[in-house]
Amino acid sequence: MSNPKILKSRPKKTTCLFCNLIVNKKNIKKHIERRHSSVNVDVTANHHLPSQCIDRKNGIFAVGRTFSGFSNPIHVQKCTWGNNHHVSCELEQCKRASEFSRRSGLMGFQCIHVKSISYCPISSEPDITLKEEVLSDMVGRKWISENTKKMCLARKQKAESESCPLSKEVSLGNGTSKICVSVLETCTSYYSRLGRVTVCFDKKRNTWHCPCSKPRNSCPHKSIAKWHLNQTRPELFLKVRSTDSDVFDTFVESGPQDVHSTEEIILYPPDKKALNAMVLYLLNNKKLPAVLPKDVRSPQNMETLPKHLIPIETFCIVCPGKIPLSDPIFITQRAKIVTFTGILEDVNTYCKRCGVCGHFYRYQEWAEGLHNFDDHTILTLHLCLFLRQSVQNHTAVGRALDILEQTNQKKYPNHDSILHGYLHFEALTEHNYNFSCVHCGVHPPVVIMDLHKKGVFSMPVSDIEEPPPQFDGHVDIEDFWQSVDQEIVCRGFLQSNRENPCKVSPSYVKWAPWIGPLTRASKKVLNTEYAKLAAKKSVVEQADIDISEERLSSELMNLKVDALRKLVKECGVDSKGSKMDLLLRLREEMKTRSTYDKVFQKVWGASGGWAVIMCPCGIVNSVKFNIRAESPRDYADMLLSFQHFPNVVIYDFARGLVTHTNLREPERLPFSPYEGRVVAATAENIASAKRGELKRNLPWLQLKKHPPDLNGHPATGSSEHYALYDTFHQYNTRDEKDALRLIGLVPELCGWVNSQTVEQLFSGMRKNNYFMNSLSPASHIFLMRNILHHHNEKVNQQTMEDFKQVSHGDVTLDAHGKATLGSYTLISLF
Repeated sequence: MSNPKILKSRPKKTTCLFCNLIVNKKNIKKHIERRHSSVNVDVTANHHLPSQCIDRKNGIFAVGRTFSGFSNPIHVQKCTWGNNHHVSCELEQCKRASEFSRRSGLMGFQCIHVKSISYCPISSEPDITLKEEVLSDMVGRKWISENTKKMCLARKQKAESESCPLSKEVSLGNGTSKICVSVLETCTSYYSRLGRVTVCFDKKRNTWHCPCSKPRNSCPHKSIAKWHLNQTRPELFLKVRSTDSDVFDTFVESGPQDVHSTEEIILYPPDKKALNAMVLYLLNNKKLPAVLPKDVRSPQNMETLPKHLIPIETFCIVCPGKIPLSDPIFITQRAKIVTFTGILEDVNTYCKRCGVCGHFYRYQEWAEGLHNFDDHTILTLHLCLFLRQSVQNHTAVGRALDILEQTNQKKYPNHDSILHGYLHFEALTEHNYNFSCVHCGVHPPVVIMDLHKKGVFSMPVSDIEEPPPQFDGHVDIEDFWQSVDQEIVCRGFLQSNRENPCKVSPSYVKWAPWIGPLTRASKKVLNTEYAKLAAKKSVVEQADIDISEERLSSELMNLKVDALRKLVKECGVDSKGSKMDLLLRLREEMKTRSTYDKVFQKVWGASGGWAVIMCPCGIVNSVKFNIRAESPRDYADMLLSFQHFPNVVIYDFARGLVTHTNLREPERLPFSPYEGRVVAATAENIASAKRGELKRNLPWLQLKKHPPDLNGHPATGSSEHYALYDTFHQYNTRDEKDALRLIGLVPELCGWVNSQTVEQLFSGMRKNNYFMNSLSPASHIFLMRNILHHHNEKVNQQTMEDFKQVSHGDVTLDAHGKATLGSYTLISLF
């Protein structure tokens, strides 16, 4: 029997009384001595800073800055021979301490750096002479330019004339991933007080640092340090080699790279084409499933979260064959993993790069329960799902984060960054956006339409360019919504959306509604809002204005007198008189399209709201985000883009919809017979309808017509198409013929179809206006489509659950997207 394993207890923690830092209990004494003790430790043979002689002629040494931790070594001069004796330390702090001691009469003061030189080990290694051939090879590999080569050679000659080493590697025995090189600098400056500069190369991050320049800039000292290390330690700059020699039998070489250098080949994040390629790679290869496994969507323990996020790809998928990727390239060590219960800080993120095509790969592994937004902000999938439910329940992401901050007593990262991270998560989720009902199918025979007036986004309408003359109103729906996804995903590589090469702006040429993939006729759909700009109103356009004007006038009645008077002034109309006088003048002025648009923007916002087409079950089949004021044209665009025109359309301005649609399609007259009325518009039928005695049965709404009509609807078999008023607006019409457009005239619809389904949807969506209307156009339409998709999924799921209560069996969808049962056993509901 084997001996039982002995589990070691976790180290005990304690809090420092001086700085509140949590450290191991066994280290607290040493921590206080190092950080909070005023007693200076003597420099002795057993306790001194590491040092190394750099320039024997001038007495220049490299000395460690502190006793603990790594920091770039500093230069100290102690020359006590020859004619010019000089002892000094280049640190400003040590210089001030020396001057203070001298003023105080302590003439023998020496800082710890100068004292440590006394214990500098003797080195017999000769100084290295840098070779011009190595420099020429660097030029050939395009690591440096010809001008840089000339500069390096000139500095080499200067060093030889002064009998000083041009460069020397500093090895203080710290064993870290950083390599320091001391480089000669003849010009005295704040960074070279003793005539030398320390350049640091971080092997782990693949970065270069010099005190004379910013991280993004290259400098002579970096170039000389690269020259030195390329000659003395060339193995530092070799990339990985494929294990399959038949596929890739050569080394992929890359120079010692400064990720931020202007001479650098590598630039991350990339720009232009390389950035677009990364975005498409994420959209095509890194999608999350719509239904996440339970183990990744559950809350995660903060202690088990990874601290190093490295992409799992090992070979390039762009290049043919097995081309190996580079070693992980360091991005940042200050990334944060944001969870429902707190934040994990100091996370390291990495990327990889193909040395042949230059394509980048970053960490994007949803299977580990994390979602990487911008390499600095990483969200757990559990938090993403929480934010999704918050939005679905009309709570802004910012408010949800405020709740978490107050609950967890922790400050979360920038709320806008997390909002964009959540949108990024939704863009990379494999949503099908089918927008179809499991009861009515992908081709609903009865639809209800309306406009959400207050759901708008800010937009300078005057900046939208007019379409070219050859534009016919057809837009590629898949291409447009793909570009919206690309903008959302591309934000994860940029600091500002202004620089986004995938940015989507409202346009008459590229701005499409969303219709389910099985509902629409093709990927080319209609968006003819540009026709609203016509200087001379056509018959169709005049119908649009007449219909929408009545609705807008009713909204003007809700404005206060001061707001109405200001609006009248802006339209160039006399602002004197009562409220009714102002309304009458403004109504007359609204007959011109320019004034109409100005009034619309004042009353309803910048954009034209979003219009929906729904089935009676409450499923949204189509949504269109209007750029300009609403008109029947918007609904006609969607209906004419359907593969099968619905048999019955319920709309609050049915007569105007029929007029507009039939004028656009005079050859086939989409609404027929009787111009969309249920019976012919005879005086007898009108009188009978007003008395409530007229009924028109449409039996094919309940039982498919056999044989079906030519071009009949697949669900009903009928080719008849009617436009009816909803019950709320059916008595607002002035035309007596509209008495033949009432739902109550059709027994199959009366009492069975809730024409207020859309209004019920809007009553919930209005609760989102406070945060939805502040989003950019692309974010607004993306998030609204996503909200409607989850609304559809929830309604469909409930419908399927209701179906399963009827029988034991599998519920599946038929060819038309309707729920059906396979083998089953009926269940008694009573």
